[in-house]
Amino acid sequence: MEWPSLEDYFIETYFLDLLPLAKQIAQHYDCGEDEMIEAIRNVHEKQMLYPPTQNRTAWFKTVFTEKLNEARCENLTFKRRYG
Repeated sequence: MEWPSLEDYFIETYFLDLLPLAKQIAQHYDCGEDEMIEAIRNVHEKQMLYPPTQNRTAWFKTVFTEKLNEARCENLTFKRRYG
């Protein structure tokens, strides 16, 4: 069985148009694909509760950056604890 790709996650969450921006942000913070996948899943959850009302791109940039940092912390904690 093949795991979904990063693009698949962006398609499922309806943020495919913002994938280039997400890659740019992730590169700036030196984050990998695992962190990006976790971040986009969390962005999608937040969108369900608090959808953007005016500027979707600005909302995405803010929330994705926040969730990317959270994903990085979670991954580092997991690696330190188990690995």
